[in-house]
Amino acid sequence: MDKYIMVGGDVHDKSMLLKIAEGRDQPWKRSFANDEGGRKAMIQHLKERADAAGGAKIIFAYEASSLGFGLYDTLHDAGIECHVLAPTKIARSADHRRRKTDERDAERLLEILRGHILAGNELPSVWIPDPETRDDREIVRARLDLAEKLTALKAQIRMLLKRTGLRRPSRFSKNWTKAYRAWLRGLLRPSGAMAPGARVALGTLLRQMAAIEQEIAILDTEVQGLSETVRYAEPAYALMDEKGVGLLTAMVFLAEMGDLSRFTNRKQVGAFLGLVPSSDESGESGEHKGHITHQGPWRIRRVLCQATWSRVRHDAEAEAAYQRIVKRNPKHKKIAVVAVMRRLAVRLWHIGRDAQGRGGCFAPAKNTDAA
Repeated sequence: MDKYIMVGGDVHDKSMLLKIAEGRDQPWKRSFANDEGGRKAMIQHLKERADAAGGAKIIFAYEASSLGFGLYDTLHDAGIECHVLAPTKIARSADHRRRKTDERDAERLLEILRGHILAGNELPSVWIPDPETRDDREIVRARLDLAEKLTALKAQIRMLLKRTGLRRPSRFSKNWTKAYRAWLRGLLRPSGAMAPGARVALGTLLRQMAAIEQEIAILDTEVQGLSETVRYAEPAYALMDEKGVGLLTAMVFLAEMGDLSRFTNRKQVGAFLGLVPSSDESGESGEHKGHITHQGPWRIRRVLCQATWSRVRHDAEAEAAYQRIVKRNPKHKKIAVVAVMRRLAVRLWHIGRDAQGRGGCFAPAKNTDAA
């Protein structure tokens, strides 16, 4: 029988608390600093224990977080098998949530890992994107973050106008046109309708907005350049042939989804994107479908929603599907929007997967789990 050293790690910015066990033996606890020196000491300790156990295989598990996959890379390079687990798929009791400690968290991860290794239980691990995919995501995520900031600034400007009793002149049919922006800048003049303090606030908001729009233009150029690389050119332009799908939507979809061949069916795609309804079934009450799960990358849902509305307006098939669902649920139009979003996501998956296959730009996935 194979021997294993199994590790559940509760990882933080500066520290790592580990619960370590050999097979079914009682686990022991060790703590290390989460820096280069601490990781080296941790790897040395694990390898010494593995050698002492007669050449046991080391298997490590920790939860995905904002720290990224740096620890995974370090362990993988050291020849240690590592699994990054999805926090949303780890069941925890009410007692655990009330008495949450680093040690209990590490012990829970160890239990899950031991259940997988020794009993064959399912392991809720995430797919590990390659370093190039991770780096590509930084560009599209920065672009989306700027869009969020710009939207927030525009809302602040509208609220400032409301507080000062100013309304958009009727000659402007829309906000944020060149003429409307010129009117806003005119309010900064001392002879304008605004009080001095409000003029100062409006001025700083307009300057921030101009700076962000300049940065957006720079990042749009970067996204365009990324889309023209060998890795993305064919799938990106294949996706953009679909109505409602622009460059940013295509690149967010491709960068966040990664290797599309890791999904084997449309159900996996919908579940990964959090576009499937939650389910509540108990006893004889039957199954009740609730709101969508909202699991997975919210950035893809954001661009899919925007693309869906554009598609409904300009694509007859999408409009017909939307209206058909609305007719069944006239008071719940969001259900129709989500349904069309899911249809679009599956369609983009099919198209992108075929284009990636032709381009051969993705290496085999390190982890075949779709989550």
